[in-house]
Amino acid sequence: MYEDLIEEKVSSEDIFDGVLLHVKRDYVKLPNGNKAVREWIKHQGASAVIPVLPNGNIILVRQYRYPIGKVTLEIPAGKLDSVDEDPLICAKRELSEETGYTANKYTQIHKLATTVGFSNEWIYIYLAQDLVKGKQHTDDDEFINLVEMPLSEAVDLVNKGEIFDAKSVVAILMAEKLCKQ
Repeated sequence: MYEDLIEEKVSSEDIFDGVLLHVKRDYVKLPNGNKAVREWIKHQGASAVIPVLPNGNIILVRQYRYPIGKVTLEIPAGKLDSVDEDPLICAKRELSEETGYTANKYTQIHKLATTVGFSNEWIYIYLAQDLVKGKQHTDDDEFINLVEMPLSEAVDLVNKGEIFDAKSVVAILMAEKLCKQ
């Protein structure tokens, strides 16, 4: 199925091997027999979580994102410690570190391919409910403010373009649908 679209890797080379990103250059054979170059970023994946309080409010994190030079409003998230790490374990860790909360109920609501044109990154998105408040304990290089707001307000911010982080947009819109049921 779809064999007329599949590209075949002929060879591959590592261009850059960093802490977070690994840049690859692959040479491929196209379906029509021609050759092409594909440069892409190898990423081990991440998990994200949208925490929902009993009153229906959600918890977001406000932080500065260097690549875009802006302070963003996002759901808590972080990268998997390894390609073999269970994404739920990562989601639980990130919720605890970034917000101080733990949850008694987690539901995976999506698996998002973030940027299919140049990365293999997948983000596993969870809805966290039945929250228990604890103490925030971020990494040494993270500076995060917690923001509690009604889910409906977050949806409005998405619609106004004020929440623009892809994983957060998907999670907020999916949570709105799921929480209405």
